[in-house]
Amino acid sequence: MLETLDLSLSLSKEAYREALDPLQNELHALQIQARNQHVPIIIVYEGWDAAGKGGNIRRLTERLDPRFITVYGIGKPTEEELDHHYLWRFWTKLPCRNEMVIFDRSWYGRVLVERVEGFATTAEWQRAYREINEFERLLHDDGAQLIKFWLHISSEEQLHRFEARMADPTKRWKMTDEDWRNRGKWQQYESAIEEMLERTADPIPWQLIEANDKRWARIKVLRTVVDQLRTRLIPVEPPVVP
Repeated sequence: MLETLDLSLSLSKEAYREALDPLQNELHALQIQARNQHVPIIIVYEGWDAAGKGGNIRRLTERLDPRFITVYGIGKPTEEELDHHYLWRFWTKLPCRNEMVIFDRSWYGRVLVERVEGFATTAEWQRAYREINEFERLLHDDGAQLIKFWLHISSEEQLHRFEARMADPTKRWKMTDEDWRNRGKWQQYESAIEEMLERTADPIPWQLIEANDKRWARIKVLRTVVDQLRTRLIPVEPPVVP
């Protein structure tokens, strides 16, 4: 599935600026509409290390009302979280019916990093596909608008971004030994990603984002969220002028 993506897609600075403002403004209007219609919004970001998730999230949220949005950066589980089912820590972060929640990494860690690094047993991560599908179906059936993104970059682009971070004192903090170790298991992660995309596309399909060009990825994500909310929300009738 990943091989079908055209990673050469890009946007000029001019085209990016021209598209950004209208999409951000419309998303703000849709956020208000979703609040009024009591539709909770859940957006999941997954992707390779250095795929641009953080910058993408900033562009998605910078015009939104911060009182009704929360972004969770998901890292290693705490000791308390490890004492519960792995989905427990996500249940506690789900939005109210007038809110939006964004997950920078998510429950898919069970079938990605936990699978590849051996933090979950084979039986646990194989069982997780069914558990995740049932979890997302429950959210969908309860009225949530759930959108899932996979930000895809090439191995060469990831190396370029890693090296750029190491050369920049203001960004070097982002790099850890774990990033380099994960990169050494690219093929194992790629196999896990392909199986994840195939087995967890129902009821919520994945939105695959070509992210070698950050501007392209940001606009495609914004446009996807706007399009899905337009389709989901009840149109607001204009006021009748007497």
